Amino acid sequence: MGGASFDRRDLFRLSVTAGATALVGSALSGCHAQRATPIGASGNLPVLPEPELAEVTITELQHRMASGEETALSLVTKYRARIAAANETGPNLRAVLELDPEAEANAKALDRERAAGKLRGPLHGIPILVKDNIDTGDRMTTTAGSLALAGTRAPRDAFLVARLRAAGALILGKTNLSEWANLRGAASVSGWSARGGQCRNPYALDRSPSGSSSGSAAATAASLCAAAIGSETDGSITSPGSCNGLVGLKPTVGLVSRTGIIPIAASQDTAGPMTRTVTDAAILLTAIAGADPADPATAAAKPEDYTKYLDRNALRGARIGVPRAGWFGLNHPMDVIAEAALVELQRLGAVLVDPIELASPPELGAAELEVLLYEIKTQLAAYLQTRGPDVPVRTLADVIAFNQAHAGDELGLFGQELFAQAEAKGPLTDQAYLDARATCIRIARTEGIDRVMDAHQLDAMFAATSSPAWLIDPVNGDAAAVDMTRLPAVAGYPHITVPAGQFRGLPLGISLFGRAFSEGKLLGYAFAYEQATRHRAPPTFLPTALPPRR
Repeated sequence: MGGASFDRRDLFRLSVTAGATALVGSALSGCHAQRATPIGASGNLPVLPEPELAEVTITELQHRMASGEETALSLVTKYRARIAAANETGPNLRAVLELDPEAEANAKALDRERAAGKLRGPLHGIPILVKDNIDTGDRMTTTAGSLALAGTRAPRDAFLVARLRAAGALILGKTNLSEWANLRGAASVSGWSARGGQCRNPYALDRSPSGSSSGSAAATAASLCAAAIGSETDGSITSPGSCNGLVGLKPTVGLVSRTGIIPIAASQDTAGPMTRTVTDAAILLTAIAGADPADPATAAAKPEDYTKYLDRNALRGARIGVPRAGWFGLNHPMDVIAEAALVELQRLGAVLVDPIELASPPELGAAELEVLLYEIKTQLAAYLQTRGPDVPVRTLADVIAFNQAHAGDELGLFGQELFAQAEAKGPLTDQAYLDARATCIRIARTEGIDRVMDAHQLDAMFAATSSPAWLIDPVNGDAAAVDMTRLPAVAGYPHITVPAGQFRGLPLGISLFGRAFSEGKLLGYAFAYEQATRHRAPPTFLPTALPPRR
């Protein structure tokens, strides 16, 4: 659930010596990452099978099953055909790690329920992909993309997966991700894992899908599933959402259970929907939100139907704060998209409070890194203890040793300096940890989002989400991309990104974020903007981004 590349590398520079570098081996090594034909070699854009599934919504799939045009079984078959044509052949997206061999049997069971008049809800029979740091208690493995966990299965479903199944969703398979959710080494390559190789952006195949929910984003953008579940600590739903033209919703920390999710930091970790429409995001959130006795942070979570907030007029009278200093002027395409979106928001009735002062100082970045390093050491070990006897690693130190022993596969592109720093930390009772966490709460919540929203009586805040997707670079790692995810991530507050246009063929999104448990409001605002603008466009699998017009 690690953050997007800009945050992680910026944080790393605050704490690691300049001489620490990743081992650079053969480009994109690991898990046979170059088996497919080189991108763009044929000169033709790929045409995926079952085109009737492209861009189709959950609601439309339900209509098709209700009419008999489709069944859950036919959808499984068709989505598998699209995955087979796009994942390791054709555009070689490498977005999906494995498929559930029991999906057909599960689909038949759900079809029998439908025939008997039993419908579990709007997700009944809908094929969903989940990120490979989320446990499924079936024949699929859960690995966080690491060879250290390859071939090992979780003993039971994650709490959110159990809720999805109870709602009738079909877990079709697991998606690739930035290994260990992008908190392993300095010069990491977003979307790469030793198990899955390099995930690619379906809009321009030489561009990053962003991390760490890269596979969930790319697969959803390419309509390899109806929707997907990602996870975020800082930017890992919202940045890939923006870079892949999706709606990505990072819920309030504590709205969705983390039980059965490989952790980075309980202070910021959460799972959330990655979809092509706001309505689909609301449907998914309705299914996965709720209190879990095993995750005390969810005690205040109250399940509700989030589709009730989807109102085309939701922005009328809504007070939206617009931070300028430190949020604009960092990336030209982001500024262009943001300014156009502000015009639309105002046209739709929003009251723009522009500008407001909302700081995200370097001090916050340093404190966030300290928290993440402390927490991953403790919380990863606690998670690994829940896995079966076939797991060869039980602590972060074990993972570090495994990577060293398998350096050719694991460390060929970049190292594990952040893991080493985390292993050197003490317990969560250390004063350094307590001080860092207090700094995070003070800056992000008390003096940040809470203070500004109170002062200006705001309903939400606005920003461009992320710069356009950067080039995949297996030599230097991720480029210094810009995203605006840190403040709501550190605060643990909800954040939604919605498509807002393209720059040279690359999608960009705008963000709305606000107070804890304000998901309903944010979904309503995003829905009103989406319905008025319709900026979502399907990917075209170009070999590279469009050149500027002459």
